[in-house]
Amino acid sequence: MNELINLSYTINSLDLISAGDISEDVSNQLERLHISPETIRRCSLALYEGEINMIIHANGGTVQISVDDTKTITVVLKDSGHGIENIEEAMQNGFTTIPQDSSIHKKGFGAGQGLSNMAKYSDYIDIQSTLDVGTTVTMIFK
Repeated sequence: MNELINLSYTINSLDLISAGDISEDVSNQLERLHISPETIRRCSLALYEGEINMIIHANGGTVQISVDDTKTITVVLKDSGHGIENIEEAMQNGFTTIPQDSSIHKKGFGAGQGLSNMAKYSDYIDIQSTLDVGTTVTMIFK
C-alpha cells in the first residue's frame, strides 16, 4: 500500500491554548483526500481527546498521522510521560487522575472521557504503556 499523506506534530505540555490545533489541521488534510465526513469527525474527536491527554497528563509528545491508498487513517500518539498504571481502569468512562481542585479540572478538563472516547470513535485502538517511560496509543480509522 502507498501512503497518501504522512504528517508529524509535536504537542507541548500544558499548552491548552493550542489544544485542538492538530485535530483541526488533520481534519483539513483529510477533507482534501475526500475522506468521508463521518470518518473525519470520528478521527478528529479521538485525536482531540489524545491531544488533551498528552497536554495535561504526559508532558506533551508527538503525533504521527498516515493515510494509505485505501484511505485507512493511522494515528500514533507517543509520549514520555509517567505512563498509565492500569489501562483497563483508565479506559473506564469517568476515570481520571486529575484532582477535583486542580486548575486543569476547574477549566473543564480531566473529566475522564479521553481514553474511552478514543476507543469509542476509532475502529481499532492499542495502548502500550510503561510506568516512568511513557505511553503509545495507536488508533485506526477505516
